[in-house]
Amino acid sequence: MPCPTLRRPTALALALALLLPAAGVPAQSRPETLPQMGSSAATLITPADEARYGQMVLRELRRQDLLLDDPLVEGWLKGVGFRVAAASGEPDHGFTFFMLRDRRINAFATLGGLVGMNAGLVLTAEREDEVAGVLAHEVAHVTQRHVLRSVEKAQQAQLPAMLAMIGVIAAAARSDSASADDAVQAAVVGGQALVAQMQIDYTRSNESEADRIGIDTLHRAGFDPLGIADFFGRMERASRGNSGGWQVPEYLRSHPVTTTRVAEARDRAEALLRQRRPAPSLREGDGHLLLPAALRPAAATPVPASDDFPWARERLRVLSATSPREALAEYEQAAEDGAGPARRYGHALALMRVGRAAEAARLLEDLLESQPKHLWLRLAAAEASHRAGRPREASDRFEALVADYPQHRAVTLAYAEVLNERGDAASGRRAQQLLRPLLAAAPADLQLQQRFARASELAGDANRAIEAHAEAAFLSGRAEDALKQLDGLKQRDDVDYVQRARIEARMAEIMPVVLEMRRIGLRPQDQGRGRNAGP
Repeated sequence: MPCPTLRRPTALALALALLLPAAGVPAQSRPETLPQMGSSAATLITPADEARYGQMVLRELRRQDLLLDDPLVEGWLKGVGFRVAAASGEPDHGFTFFMLRDRRINAFATLGGLVGMNAGLVLTAEREDEVAGVLAHEVAHVTQRHVLRSVEKAQQAQLPAMLAMIGVIAAAARSDSASADDAVQAAVVGGQALVAQMQIDYTRSNESEADRIGIDTLHRAGFDPLGIADFFGRMERASRGNSGGWQVPEYLRSHPVTTTRVAEARDRAEALLRQRRPAPSLREGDGHLLLPAALRPAAATPVPASDDFPWARERLRVLSATSPREALAEYEQAAEDGAGPARRYGHALALMRVGRAAEAARLLEDLLESQPKHLWLRLAAAEASHRAGRPREASDRFEALVADYPQHRAVTLAYAEVLNERGDAASGRRAQQLLRPLLAAAPADLQLQQRFARASELAGDANRAIEAHAEAAFLSGRAEDALKQLDGLKQRDDVDYVQRARIEARMAEIMPVVLEMRRIGLRPQDQGRGRNAGP
């Protein structure tokens, strides 16, 4: 039997090893901004590193084919998100709102101002105020630096846990009883439990703070502050009704909802509704808050929810389905009698995706009779005309849309896709003409780069096509592929001085990303396996 005194130091080393990794995040020696709320969390990472981290996360999400890149849905989500962010305590923070195709109910916020939402959450919501409420909650997590503060808290939790463990281990080392080793193991488990409980408590405090600030932000943004309470209430009822193996919504795992939490959210929202609605500029820290109520600026009136929510929800229903046929089955299994316009719009999209464009076109024509100016209907009708083999009609519809909505991202991308599918040089040049202004303003837009690459190929501009393909590869998470394409392009004799200088500068920007991917062991053949992989 091994000597106990030889085993106990090993157990102590194990205990320390189990606890210390969480404290391994180095603190920056040069803080960029003053820490918030007495926390030094802002010293853990610089704003520039946060931005780089955010872009890396987006590229990785695209590489794994998790993002739902749809211009209309993205435009709607950003409209709601930025309206909420503008009423937050840090409207200039810099936010990126994006949709994931996952149908599980979830949303999250992380470094770099990234706020992600699953399609399933929008499909579950009954009104736009509920979606805005969840976004306000996540925006509060960002503005309050909860991610950084949780890392900081985890570091601070190590010392009391280790002291408690060391005390138990020292006592066991002085004992010759057979239970000494059990005491060491109990200390390890107890220390881990202490750290876990402290982190859980801190998470609960984060959630409470995000609820309070999020409801206030929602109210200032002109949404119904009861939106977040209503959504939480639905999640809480789903949790209580969990039986027979039904899976708890993913949102409840990262955002635990209790009856008390729902009641507190509802009480706060109702208290705000009883008060005079504040102007959007009255954020915490504004001097107006110190003025008597009679001297404050005129109150803002509630802003009605956008008309796009039901249309965005049905579009998401189609785009997030496991297959086009599954999407169509969802509509065909439901009673069509009495279905609203948005529901019939979704049905038309599903028909189009399974190759029944003529039927989709007829359904959309009926809808357009009552809403002839509706953008989403007009765009779907133009696409249906193209899919049904009526190119002249499709061109007329698209050109009318371009005239009414110049440089509109969704209109431009849809028309460019149709032009590229026609496959002739004239269509390629027209697509280039449409895409250039948007690409100049948003060079990091994957879909613009993809469409422009194909349009340039059709127009005979091979060098510009390669450059756009390389940029699309990088934005899709294939940094090494992008670097190789740019290096090959740089070697061509027909590349002019300006383009070569641009290529070399871009290669210098991409190289650190390539080196980091190599360092973590991500091989080129592991990259770009999703539908956004590109050529």
